[in-house]
Amino acid sequence: MYLRILGNAPRSTGSVILKESTLPATQGRASSPATAVGKVRQAPYELLKQAILAGDLRPGQSLIETVLAGQYDVSRTPIREALTRLEQDGVVVRSERGLIVRMRSPDEILDIYEARILLEGRAARIAAERRSRVDVVTLRRLAEEMEVVDASDETAMVIANREFHRGLWRATHNEPMIDLLARLDLHLVRYPATTLTQPGRWQEANAEHRIIIDAIERSDGLTAEAISTQHFTTARDIRLRLWGQRVV
Repeated sequence: MYLRILGNAPRSTGSVILKESTLPATQGRASSPATAVGKVRQAPYELLKQAILAGDLRPGQSLIETVLAGQYDVSRTPIREALTRLEQDGVVVRSERGLIVRMRSPDEILDIYEARILLEGRAARIAAERRSRVDVVTLRRLAEEMEVVDASDETAMVIANREFHRGLWRATHNEPMIDLLARLDLHLVRYPATTLTQPGRWQEANAEHRIIIDAIERSDGLTAEAISTQHFTTARDIRLRLWGQRVV
């Protein structure tokens, strides 16, 4: 598998403060949210990651330090550190043209899900073994919040689903596993289409979440693992169909 998810990415790019975190839309540059008191200031790592995930920096696009430093109004050093972290995250790769945004492919989908199916299943099993009463209450609240989401609001669906799964990860009380799953999720976010909008999938996913929670609550790790494995295997198959339909 291509994923170097076991590496320890540097946790800091230094105390860099950008002069300006938003860039002119006419130049096709990434931007960050603004607040009532002014523009949010972010480190280059976060800005570049957001630009890649949003598609502002496209798959295969060259990432040139001097150009990015000029766009984000910082020196080359924080840009170089940010690109190093992104390379360790796996969303940036080296090519004969230098660093580029990782391309998308069906093989990558299979690689990501091969790891995620294994880890998500194991996470559900560990959560059943280690969960607290608060964890169960939290998971039920997150499931309830999912079920009242407007099924026509794709963004809200994706956010609610991600929050549920992050809640399950936290119920493992296993920080290395949480870190690995977060890295895998970063790769999937690069594929903007969601499996949740496919006919019947939203209702099916919510039902599976309920079964997983019930298994976790009664400390039935085998059932929790089996349903979680099934859940992500189905998601993989839908994702591959979307690729085939050029909906990526």
